[in-house]
Amino acid sequence: MDNEYKIPNHVAIILDGNGRWAKKRGLKRSMGHKAGFDTLKKLSKYIFKKGVKTLSIFAFSTENFKRNKEEVDYLMDLLVGKFREILKQNNNTKILFSGRRTNLRDDVLNALEQMEEETKNNTECVLNVCFNYGGKTDIVDAAKKIAEDYKNNLIDINDLDEEKFGKYLYNSIPDIDLLIRTSGEIRISNFMLFQSAYAEMYFPETLFPDFKEKDFDVALDVYNKRDRRFGGVK
Repeated sequence: MDNEYKIPNHVAIILDGNGRWAKKRGLKRSMGHKAGFDTLKKLSKYIFKKGVKTLSIFAFSTENFKRNKEEVDYLMDLLVGKFREILKQNNNTKILFSGRRTNLRDDVLNALEQMEEETKNNTECVLNVCFNYGGKTDIVDAAKKIAEDYKNNLIDINDLDEEKFGKYLYNSIPDIDLLIRTSGEIRISNFMLFQSAYAEMYFPETLFPDFKEKDFDVALDVYNKRDRRFGGVK
């Protein structure tokens, strides 16, 4: 058996528990999101330092628009006003935004597109921010693109396989190796359904603002104890 300590290539995190963290402290939910951002800023730097090449985060789902306007606006403001701080500390990081560009404010769209443009040639690691994202819409929108290419004779439908289909998703990135959802909820809530087919999943009780570097190390230890067979037999 190979005893080498393995670092997952692609880690995905559902940043859950910000609102509950704030409620426990008698604070507005927005303060929980601020605390979550501060944690993400420190944690992303640590995760990339450990050798992870791609980090995907579930920052805002398509369903999150159902929340009250104050909370939604705060999350948008956080992305526009603060997110660049994460890029400054993670040099040579390429940023991708996965999700629908509809229903977003102009300043949010401009910020997203500017950060993508500024970092498009960076090569050390990838930060994939799932914003206004849903796993089902990712697949549906990919299918629409394929149908359009088929109509224009740009694709032979008989040549379509999993690899080619993946290139039609919001972003073509490697499959997830380790998926973490904080706060103790044991579900993936429509997050990266196609890419998580063989992901190892870890559901710590810790609310995301309290999820620190030592907690990520525990997640890595759990990952290393898993026997990944990908449907095969060992």
